[in-house]
Amino acid sequence: MGQRREARERAVQFLFQHDLNPPAMMDEALDHFWETQRAPAIAEEKGPATWGQKTELPPISAEEASTRLFADRLIRGVLENRDALDVRIKEHAANWDMHRMAVVDRNILRLAVYEMLYRDDIPPVVSINEAVDIAKKFSTQDSGKFVNGILDKIKGELMRPARIVK
Repeated sequence: MGQRREARERAVQFLFQHDLNPPAMMDEALDHFWETQRAPAIAEEKGPATWGQKTELPPISAEEASTRLFADRLIRGVLENRDALDVRIKEHAANWDMHRMAVVDRNILRLAVYEMLYRDDIPPVVSINEAVDIAKKFSTQDSGKFVNGILDKIKGELMRPARIVK
């Protein structure tokens, strides 16, 4: 899996958690999230620990740090612009209130719309493709179509090329 895909998936997971249970302290919540993401991955590589055995996590690799940096920027960008993102999504989600959407789909849409509106370094078609694939992985096949339909409408309103970096 590509590093940016992994970062987007992690961002969606954090946004999902945040949507259901907003933390009081954002920085601490992000640190805790990343620590919980590291431990299972390392355990999977090393095999299960025996009962009571403490496993010390190795230093964060450059790849992990890069993934976290990209994901953190996405997470913070989505949360800082959430109201504006929700307005854009509502404009194109005919007959769907935000609270009626599946939580995972809602946060995938927020992430992709954030990228399309605020990240000129990411072509909109990349944001759409990534969002559809993530929706299929974490939600349902129908979610991929739902996400694609809304994002395609938003892409049509953008004042920048859909396939190249601005």
